[in-house]
Amino acid sequence: MTKYEQADRLKQIPPYLFVRLEKLSAEKKEQGWDMIDFGIGDPDLPVPDCIVDELCKQAHINENQKYSSSAGERDLRKAVADWYKRRYGLDIDPDTQVCITIGSKEAIFNIAQAFVNGGETIIAPSPGYPVYSGAATVFNEAKCVKVPLKAENDWLLDVNDCPKGARMLYLNYPNNPTGATCDIAYLKKVYDWCQQNDTILCYDNAYSEMVYDGYQAPSALEVGPDCIEFGSFSKTFNMTGFRLGYAVGHPDLIAGLKKCKGQMDSGAPIFTQKAGIKALSLYGPNGETPEAIAKNMAVYSERRQTLVNGLRELGFDVKMPKGTFYVWFNCGMPSDEFTQKMIDIGVIVTPGTGFGENCEGYIRMTVTEPVERIRKALERMKQNKYIE
Repeated sequence: MTKYEQADRLKQIPPYLFVRLEKLSAEKKEQGWDMIDFGIGDPDLPVPDCIVDELCKQAHINENQKYSSSAGERDLRKAVADWYKRRYGLDIDPDTQVCITIGSKEAIFNIAQAFVNGGETIIAPSPGYPVYSGAATVFNEAKCVKVPLKAENDWLLDVNDCPKGARMLYLNYPNNPTGATCDIAYLKKVYDWCQQNDTILCYDNAYSEMVYDGYQAPSALEVGPDCIEFGSFSKTFNMTGFRLGYAVGHPDLIAGLKKCKGQMDSGAPIFTQKAGIKALSLYGPNGETPEAIAKNMAVYSERRQTLVNGLRELGFDVKMPKGTFYVWFNCGMPSDEFTQKMIDIGVIVTPGTGFGENCEGYIRMTVTEPVERIRKALERMKQNKYIE
């Protein structure tokens, strides 16, 4: 028994999946194993040099070493608004429609803090990012309805499966963990459903720039202004450790988020925000993808093809994803059993059950290892008869 008992709300949240995987991996490393990690979605490619150089330069300026605002510095808010104009053709007010966040994760949590009352319902896709159905729901004493995403529906949430009267709905495409994508017509259908049912649409668009084969990810704000969208510098620019993101949307939703954050944090470091401005400035006048990002995506694309083709050769039915850096497939056995078998041969994957109870039998792998390491992992799988 521990000396200090955790609050009941904290007890309701299961241990974070990747902490358990890290523990299992550490045990194998102690045994001398070379672990090939396809687990957590943390880019292995470096942040573009010009962004790092800007960070270093800005960190030396005394004014940039002070507290920021929980709403974010205005010059970054303006840069985000300008980016939305170039990328999507949208006119965004940097003062009322943009909030800078400490990564998008805290904003996804805090939007529920700002607008969901105890006993109200949050709709979360299953599989989905654990924060939707976890902390965002539990810490607000809300009810969570997990709506299953189905393979036969290309992992798109069907609003006909959603309960009416919910306070909030989380949606995420390109999708973690499935890699599924959607078009603007689909987003319009979900947006209209939320409008009809007085449900706040919270669109997690963290992977908007991680796309392949000519696919362009839409913004929820393209179909209507009455929602909130979350973006991140983490995946686009490999800036996971910088903890920098943004929320863009209806002024009332942004105001609530800012008020909540005003009680919770003092904003992302100013010098980090300055680096964010540099990152967004790399985009062309019509939203053209920066060369540095294009090169990164070419690397991820090659890895994606190597992994998918290799898994197919081993007998798995795997779709080639058009978004994210995740590969999602049915492994033909319980997810935890497959995950343990893979760890036993020095390969780390993520069990689908970590993203939702209805994902038994599915596995997520990231393409955050070089091609030669992917091939090495596939060879280990082949030698251990995973083709059977």
